[in-house]
Amino acid sequence: MDLRLPALRGPRRWAATAAAAAVAVLAGTGVWTAAASDDAPEVHRADRVMATGGGVKIDTSYFTAGSGRRPAVLLAHGFGGSKDDVRQQAEDLARDGYAVMTWSARGFGRSTGKIGLNDPKGEVADVSRLIDWLAKRPEVELDKSGDPRVGLAGPSYGGAISLLAAGYDQRVDAIAPAITYWNLADALFPNGVFKKLWAGIFVNTGGGCDRFEDQLCTMYDRVAESGTPDQEAVKLLQERSPSAVGERIKVPTLLIQGQTDSLFPLGQADAAAKAIRANGAPVDVDWIAGGHDGGDMEADRVNARVEAWFDRYLKDESGADIGPAFRVTRTGGVDSTDGAAQLRGASADTYPGLESGRRTIALSGREQEFANPAGANPPAVSALPGIGGAGGLSQLSSLGVGVSLDFPGQYAGFQSRPLKDNLWITGSPTVTVRVKSSTDDAVLFGKVYDVGPDGRQQVLPSQLVAPVRVQGAKEGKDVTLTLPAIDREIEQGHRLRLVLAATDLGYASAMTPATYTVSLKSELNVPTAPGLSTAAAPLPAWVWWLPAAGALVAVALLLTGRRRGTATPADAELADVPLQITGLSKRYAGSTDRYAVRDLSFRVEKGQVLGLLGPNGAGKTTTLRMLMGLIKPDGGEIRVFGHAIRPGAPVLSRVGAFVEGAGFLPHLSGRENLELYWQATGRPPEDAHLDEALEIAGLGDALARAVRTYSQGMRQRLAIAQAMLGLPDLLILDEPTNGLDPPQIREMREVMIRYAAGGRTVIVSSHLLAEVEQSCTHLVVMDRGRLVQAGPVGEIIGAGDTLLVGLAADIPDALVEKVAVLPDVESAVRTEGGLLVRLTPAAAPTGTVSGAPVSDGAPGGVTERSASLLVELVRLEVPVASLGAHRRLEDAFLTLIGGSA
Repeated sequence: MDLRLPALRGPRRWAATAAAAAVAVLAGTGVWTAAASDDAPEVHRADRVMATGGGVKIDTSYFTAGSGRRPAVLLAHGFGGSKDDVRQQAEDLARDGYAVMTWSARGFGRSTGKIGLNDPKGEVADVSRLIDWLAKRPEVELDKSGDPRVGLAGPSYGGAISLLAAGYDQRVDAIAPAITYWNLADALFPNGVFKKLWAGIFVNTGGGCDRFEDQLCTMYDRVAESGTPDQEAVKLLQERSPSAVGERIKVPTLLIQGQTDSLFPLGQADAAAKAIRANGAPVDVDWIAGGHDGGDMEADRVNARVEAWFDRYLKDESGADIGPAFRVTRTGGVDSTDGAAQLRGASADTYPGLESGRRTIALSGREQEFANPAGANPPAVSALPGIGGAGGLSQLSSLGVGVSLDFPGQYAGFQSRPLKDNLWITGSPTVTVRVKSSTDDAVLFGKVYDVGPDGRQQVLPSQLVAPVRVQGAKEGKDVTLTLPAIDREIEQGHRLRLVLAATDLGYASAMTPATYTVSLKSELNVPTAPGLSTAAAPLPAWVWWLPAAGALVAVALLLTGRRRGTATPADAELADVPLQITGLSKRYAGSTDRYAVRDLSFRVEKGQVLGLLGPNGAGKTTTLRMLMGLIKPDGGEIRVFGHAIRPGAPVLSRVGAFVEGAGFLPHLSGRENLELYWQATGRPPEDAHLDEALEIAGLGDALARAVRTYSQGMRQRLAIAQAMLGLPDLLILDEPTNGLDPPQIREMREVMIRYAAGGRTVIVSSHLLAEVEQSCTHLVVMDRGRLVQAGPVGEIIGAGDTLLVGLAADIPDALVEKVAVLPDVESAVRTEGGLLVRLTPAAAPTGTVSGAPVSDGAPGGVTERSASLLVELVRLEVPVASLGAHRRLEDAFLTLIGGSA
């Protein structure tokens, strides 16, 4: 649960998810312009190790700039990180007039001691000692003797210590915690269900159970083994939670919480806001787009708001713009220029909570019976802890991509009618259901899907589920479910679908087989937060020039209309030709005479494995990108099965591609990864031809194992199997053997050959010339954007000046020397398989007989020079068994491109 940005996580810190909001939210880079200005004051840094008692030493850094007294800020880091994670933010705040202290919490960085999960007697007491130290600094502003003007900020683990410090130490004046918890027991044991994957990430990111306080380690072992949290475990975590001192937190609080967060969802910030506001303190709430599960952390905007919060409540600047009482970031589609999600804000003058403006939605569905499988396996998939960044599942769901997985027979579903108008849900939906189980203890996972008009595409908002443990379910029990808090617009014509599942990958489900029966007892109640208003998006520049440009375009269309036609029709004569490229050209950006690809033409037939070769800068990648419709050529034409290629061309559905570095979900098996990928395409399951693709990939029993156990070679083959889903007629592979050892390379070679053997076509770009020679049937060699040569591998290799003489028996060295001095022979040396004879350039052959037995002294297809050599060999009584050209692809390649690879 490392809160550093994904880009800053080390390879062993896979668990450090977007909780890295720590740095993103509170430690942005270059947000404040003064930090980069030439006249900005120099920042002074002093590193100290402070003893806090009990032999524990805390590693600290202190940042100041300028002169005079100023407020202080304590910056805490995220779990798994250290003080170094917030150094940049500390320097920026120092330049802006704050005395800033950072420190590594116990058990992290260079600090000693065991991790106590913000133990009041450990980590919280450490903060008070740091405040004591600040109170003695001459540059720190004091409210009174021993009481510095001080604020705290931090994400997740650091956010919790900010809240706890404000509750335990009344000298704290303002806080800005981000993506953190209010009640850790509620976060890890929601409604009595163990959040096992996130709990495991806690322990592993901390360095293992023995790095924690003994009672925490014992508690974790006990709960992880049983799968059920007990009262002692709940009590232990509650005592270390901000909620334990909630009535004492009476300072201005800016709560920043993530919408894409299955660890600390929005409900944690809601509970904190209610408690602190009840104490009479100012509280603002900001729901950002990102969270522990990934997404956009909005670093620039949030950093500016945190600084303004401290300016207002630490510097007493009444004019500081601290923003609205409530703000939520909304995703408004995708920017076509860079693929990034477009974000807009909605705000209100008061925080609406999670229940404001409730509206009822009728659901239909009979009483349903479903199973909890033995061992709770296979589990349904919602969020995937540890998979953060822009590629997180929650980020995909915000863009309308359905990536959840429910197994038939393991859930009940209830659905609304199509909505008559748009509905914006902001908060936590609720519903009452009746649950009956064949066992007394039932565990269910509630979720609400946004279902498209066709009923096939469904999206789980932010990938969030609400677990609930139902005790006494054997006799039947009415249960009111509070579903995850979300902010999402359900469009007109869409439906809402309530699903109650028996399992979920992230949680400990009941291990005993059971049968659950569920029926509806109420309508679905959804909050709408009617006081929210969405900020108008700024008018882009095109609004102003579009009318004039439109008029010019209209004139141009009128003038060229007679020459313009509809899309280029398919060429019936090429309907069975996988690829034909004719006169293809692509200039470098901004250039009129420099070409990445120029006048390229070649044709690929069914059943061929084509190797695309060329040195760096030859234009291979540009050609492949144009082939896949990713960029538009400046000239020429690409036809796939007779259809012209352009972005979005339907014929591209017959093309499969593997680009180096495919990613998989490590907790899922190979088969589950492929099924989830295909489900995201929205195409029917039967069209995947999953079994055929897997058979070609040859993964065998490994398909049932988690991908995290795969070797690099197995991952590569799984990636190719993914490219083969749907059995595309044309398969494009870019460096498929990259990083593989020799046995794995051989297996990959066999995969490509098997795929093409079924009448399909493979195009492979690779730098391993020896592998291309063995796996490809045809070659296209490019250099400086132009075609150098194309044709069968044998023809290209066979155009050399070296012959291999196969011997029926060994010959003495004296006879080898006689061959070496024959006319037109430059050298003769022994080699595996016979005698390697290099001819003088003038005598180089133009045809070959490769490995063919020589009969009657006149093998067909050899040149006159080769035939003359054969006559001389027979005269010398050399036991010739065969005669043919011998040249490696590497030799041919270097010859074709002039020796500059």
